[in-house]
Amino acid sequence: MAFDGTWKIDRNENYEKFMEAMGIGMMKRKLGAHDNLKITIQQNGDKFNVKEASNFRNIEIEFTLGVSFEYSLADGTELTGAWTLEGNKLVAAFTRKDNGKVLKATREIVGDELVQTYVYEGVESKRFFKRG
Repeated sequence: MAFDGTWKIDRNENYEKFMEAMGIGMMKRKLGAHDNLKITIQQNGDKFNVKEASNFRNIEIEFTLGVSFEYSLADGTELTGAWTLEGNKLVAAFTRKDNGKVLKATREIVGDELVQTYVYEGVESKRFFKRG
């Protein structure tokens, strides 16, 4: 599938502002902007296995499209939500457990890059990954 493979962070757009909107402190924002994130995605039908490796943590997430699951961000923020497939784009809405606000996320292949877009409280950020 198109998302399958290992993706290494190449660059960010507006990521520090997004983390600030999420309530992440300055030190964690500075570190987070240089996390050297690597994502490995394996898709088997509606099931996805995603491994995230960064300077801060290594986790493995398994989810099925349309099925809600729980997820914790690197800063400990707990979310619940589901990924769906809209055309060739993965789309998610995750609700924060602490304040009920929604974090929207998309993953799509644009050219030779995986582009992750986050929107929270009107602040949009993009992270660009190259196959690696």
